[in-house]
Amino acid sequence: MDGNGDAEADEALSRFVERFASELAEAGMQRMAARVFAALFASETASMTSAELAGQLRISPAAVSGAVRYLSQVNMVGREREPGSRRDRYVLHNELWYEAIAHRDEVLVRWRKILSDGAETLGPDSAAGARAAETAEFFEFVRHELRAMLVRWREHKARGGDASRGGAEPGAESAPEFGADSAASAPR
Repeated sequence: MDGNGDAEADEALSRFVERFASELAEAGMQRMAARVFAALFASETASMTSAELAGQLRISPAAVSGAVRYLSQVNMVGREREPGSRRDRYVLHNELWYEAIAHRDEVLVRWRKILSDGAETLGPDSAAGARAAETAEFFEFVRHELRAMLVRWREHKARGGDASRGGAEPGAESAPEFGADSAASAPR
């Protein structure tokens, strides 16, 4: 590739990283952590040093440090020492999305417990108690469905499933999309 091709590839990579980071930030991730995560995600080895991240993202080493600290706390990134060096490499965890979803189970258990206790405290005949009880039931339902989905994912991967083919597997039911558009069109 010539110099222009390299520059175009770098620019395309930068656009992808920023678009992905923007979506992650929109979903609630800290902006700088989202940028660092997206850069690691887009790197061929899923690992970079602090200097590499700072250079690619044009940010300070302190910004990298803060972002990596956050990503480490939420178990999205690990730290490895380069052999024969004092440099750390920041690495995405294997099966990152699977693990992130699987860890939600613990949160859902805690939320369900708090809401069940709250429903009892607020009283089953009160509107607040009923709201808490229904929300606890919803979280238990979501927890059960997440577990089943993760089992199906493992089975899909074991069969050699390839998400890059697009579409669902033959015979799979297609679920309706949800969000702003579907909420407006949902029956009342």
